[in-house]
Amino acid sequence: MKNIVIAAGYATRLGELTKNFPKPLLKIGEKSILDRMLDDIDTIPEIDEHIIITNHKFAPIFEKWKKEEGRWKKPITIVDDGTETNETRLGAVCDLLFAMEKLQIDDDMLVVAADNLLFFSFQEFVDFAKEKSTSCIMCHEQPSIEKLQRTGVVELDANNRVLGMEEKPQEPKSHWAVPPFYIYLKKDLDLVHHAVENGCGKDAPGNLAHYMVEHTTMHAWPMSAGRFDIGSIDTYYEAVKRFG
Repeated sequence: MKNIVIAAGYATRLGELTKNFPKPLLKIGEKSILDRMLDDIDTIPEIDEHIIITNHKFAPIFEKWKKEEGRWKKPITIVDDGTETNETRLGAVCDLLFAMEKLQIDDDMLVVAADNLLFFSFQEFVDFAKEKSTSCIMCHEQPSIEKLQRTGVVELDANNRVLGMEEKPQEPKSHWAVPPFYIYLKKDLDLVHHAVENGCGKDAPGNLAHYMVEHTTMHAWPMSAGRFDIGSIDTYYEAVKRFG
């Protein structure tokens, strides 16, 4: 299984901190956000490679980080998507497709956004996908209607099969919110490859999950613990204060 890290964004909401530096490599205490995530994922036996997709502007910074860290067991591949500005970015879905084509990926994939601190292990998610034998998403209960209106929302049956998914619904049909973590099995990769040409949105990673829900059977794993989403300069400093 390949661990695909979407790290290509320009994180404009973090201002000067990320103007010339990638958000996943910002430090929380002694470790970066990405370091903390890989410390967990690298221990998963099913994972055999970490693939980090970045833009051209930040690719040298990730290559330098890769050489300086070098403490993980699984190999790390940095993929430069060739873009240099926020205006010319490919979008998360097209970045994933770019990496899949460039590296000829033909394997199960754990796809993650690299701007979260997690308080559970991705091993649980991988085990859930093995049990269900389907591509999977994560979900967590979100009581706030306002927050549900800014994210993906899924409806589930009693066995956690996804019945439907909506992006940023004005009238959410459930309280199950979807964070940016996904498992796409090898048997569904043809759907992934052709998603954009068949109408899937390009920008947010949730666009692909929404498309896949409509075209194949998927299950949702209810997160066993929380996460901390670093989406702004305020949340970054809060994370440094709380977890650094």
